[in-house]
Amino acid sequence: MSRTDTATARGQANAERRYEVQLADLPLSCPTPAMALWNSHPRVYLPVEATGEATCPYCGAHFVLKG
Repeated sequence: MSRTDTATARGQANAERRYEVQLADLPLSCPTPAMALWNSHPRVYLPVEATGEATCPYCGAHFVLKG
């Protein structure tokens, strides 16, 4: 279940613990551009291309590269 910020129609930042991303989403940052930023941590870029997975050091969100 995703949560949406009704003021911006963006997904709530870090609402889930696991995210699947596509090659088109690179370069990968957390929070992603689709997430609301007002209540989140500073943007950090994650090297998901290296191993196909990356974990945000701020919030622990886990990203998996698909495709």
